[in-house]
Formats: sequence, C-alpha cells, structure tokens
Amino acid sequence: MTYAHAVQALADVGTSAEMLFDYLDDQASLGSHMQKPSMMMLGGRMSYEFDAAQGRAVGSVIKMQGKILGLRLLVEEVVTERHPPRRKVWETRRRPNLLVIGAYRMGFEISGSHGASRLRVFIEYDPPSAFGGKFLGSLFGPIYARWCVSRMAKDAAIRFGDVNRAPAARPL
Repeated sequence: MTYAHAVQALADVGTSAEMLFDYLDDQASLGSHMQKPSMMMLGGRMSYEFDAAQGRAVGSVIKMQGKILGLRLLVEEVVTERHPPRRKVWETRRRPNLLVIGAYRMGFEISGSHGASRLRVFIEYDPPSAFGGKFLGSLFGPIYARWCVSRMAKDAAIRFGDVNRAPAARPL
C-alpha cells in the first residue's frame, strides 16, 4: 500500500543491534511516549492491549485505545515484518479512529555492529478519512508524525545512555 506522507528519524545508539532490537521489539517500551500525558497528546494518553505473542511475531495484533479531549481513540495494528536484529514493521488494520493521522505503516531498521547502531524509525501515513480529521490532519499530522518517530528514536538513545544525541525527524 502507498501512503500520502512519510517521515523518519535517525539516531546513533551506543549498543549492539541485538540489544537495541530487543528493547524496541517490546511495543510498550517503544510506544512509552503514548502512555504518558503530554502536550502532543493534548493531555491524553493511550493504553496497550496485546495478543499472546505480545507484538513479537509476524501476525501479532496490538491494540491501543485512549481518550483525548473527551474523544475516544482506537487503533489496531498487526506486525507484518520481523527480522531480528535488523527490522520490524507493523501497520494499521481496519480503519483507525485517530485525530490527526489515518491508516499508517510504521517500523524501525537497525544497522551497525561492534556495540554501536544506527537506528531509523519511520512512519508512512494517510490523513484521517473523516472531513474534520482531514482538516486537523493537514495541520497537525506532520507535526505529530515527526514527534512520534523522534520520540521513539530519542527514547532508545536515552535508554542506552546517549542523552546528547537528539534525533531530528525529516520527510523520507
């Protein structure tokens, strides 16, 4: 599937690809920025629900739900690729109920060796399908997408002690 927009963030992380993949393969760790209230979440937060594989196998289902400004949000994702310790990809299934982005494909790639890794986190997404969502998505979708991939990359760098390397998100 082709998506209308794409953004990525890069980070150099001071750990092996295997350790980094293991950390990122835990969707709750990877998406920890979604589970805490923040300005980008307009004070709301999302909670995760996992199937038996916990998002660590192709076909595994991950559900997120929450409320932002009194609106109920819901998205269901499925893992479509998983190649430890180099790549993992997941995408939405069914129609997500989100405010500023619609259907998406997201993932990460890891390169490098000898205790140092280059991390690339990416998202490819469409605007929301509802009329109001299209308007909000055109304004805030790119900002949210950049924040999300940057947050994931930065959290990984911080986890492994690289606090001074703030990744910058940019279009693909």
